[in-house]
Amino acid sequence: MTEQAIPASPVEADIEVFGALTDKEPQKPPRSQWKDVWDQFRKHKGAVFGGGFLIFITLGVIFGPWLWDIDPKTLDIRNKNWRPVYTLLWDDTAKAGWLHPFGTDQLGRDILAQMIAGGRVSMAVGWLAMGLALLIGTAIGVLSGYFKRLDFLLMRFTDLVLSLPILPLTLLAVTLFRQPLNSRFGPEGGMFILIVGIIGLTSWMQTARIVRGDILALKEREFILAARSIGTKSGKIIRRHLLPNVISPIMVSATLGLATAIITESALSFLGVGFPSDYPTWGKLLADAVQRMQDYPERVLLPGIAISLTVLSVNYLGDGLRDALDPRIRGR
Repeated sequence: MTEQAIPASPVEADIEVFGALTDKEPQKPPRSQWKDVWDQFRKHKGAVFGGGFLIFITLGVIFGPWLWDIDPKTLDIRNKNWRPVYTLLWDDTAKAGWLHPFGTDQLGRDILAQMIAGGRVSMAVGWLAMGLALLIGTAIGVLSGYFKRLDFLLMRFTDLVLSLPILPLTLLAVTLFRQPLNSRFGPEGGMFILIVGIIGLTSWMQTARIVRGDILALKEREFILAARSIGTKSGKIIRRHLLPNVISPIMVSATLGLATAIITESALSFLGVGFPSDYPTWGKLLADAVQRMQDYPERVLLPGIAISLTVLSVNYLGDGLRDALDPRIRGR
């Protein structure tokens, strides 16, 4: 007689089905969110280049005076109007050498030392003005998006500032406040504070609009409603739940604000309303070189290339951060 198969009990059948559905491979450890952000960011070649160049130029202007210790304000009439050292590649008779690799100006001042000193001023203005604009824009955006009673007033104020002509307003502010600040902080310190304040106070509006839009969407999410239902105070909700979730647009806005601040400072120095004439910035170097650009075009090209590459690298960096920090794009 053949043995009859004993049917499996329902519990054993469920165990077999469950075992068939389980993964045979060992589970991988959970990935960090910031590792995913970095993996996406490094796929953007332009962003990697932009970040690398921005770090290079920032470290260069910070530590440059220790590596190239020539005073940018020192006059040396005997060695005036040197050409860059690369001029020797096609002109053996050019007045050039490694003593002044970027050449000298009409007063004998070393252009490389001026580029380093000018970059330090321009980058310092850019970073501080960007931080001020970011602080103001984030604060107004969060308050406007979270508190409905403040939304109308703050957004109409933002629209008012956006409608103002920035360049004439900047020139007016320089005319009104230059002397009081110079008498209190000195010509260089006073103009530095004035330019940082002007740029920061006239470039926060885009950040405020972006942050407000994200806050309006986030405050209706379930986790915010749950926090409200258990009596969490508004300040704690903003600090612990809302601000961490708007860090992505804030960082992207920061990179764009840095580029805007550098360009604005260069434009003010080029127009002659910025720092004193003997205080080098990239914009001031451009303004001083315009009159002799036909005879010495490198004096325009060198600061122009520095400004262009810095702004381009910042824009690429912002592009890469936007793609890396947006979870909807990160998986592509």
